[in-house]
Amino acid sequence: VIGVVIAKTDVRSFPDRKNIGSERYTFSFTIRDSPTYFINVHSWGREEYIRSLSESFRVGDCVTIENPLVQSKEAEREEKFNPATPSCYKLLLSENHSVVKMSSCYEMDTKLLSLLHLPVKDHQDYYSLGDIIANGQSLNGRILNVLAAVMSVS
Repeated sequence: VIGVVIAKTDVRSFPDRKNIGSERYTFSFTIRDSPTYFINVHSWGREEYIRSLSESFRVGDCVTIENPLVQSKEAEREEKFNPATPSCYKLLLSENHSVVKMSSCYEMDTKLLSLLHLPVKDHQDYYSLGDIIANGQSLNGRILNVLAAVMSVS
């Protein structure tokens, strides 16, 4: 799979249920290879492997993923913490079998870089700030998608 990284989480650790007293590490990212298709990629493993993999690329980089495990996703649970994707699958990376390599977007396809600027939600699935202010009480407790642009950073 070749695509541009459009989102990435920080490395996190969790107690390992199989080896009491040790921890497992994880991070995930989302890659996109067309305007319509993108998929979440998850990796679990030893701290050294996960930190090294996480530090090897960033959002906006093009990567090639070799030999991932393709697994059905549990949409409700997984999309609480990751971008919602149009695929009913996710990719899992294994330290022993999978490889993630940097690719040159210019060598692959300059169109990949333009995918960074496309929203991941349907253009009709957003609320404007005006709608939220006007309908605030009726929207209470709902999860909303807001499309916004940063005017300045200071």
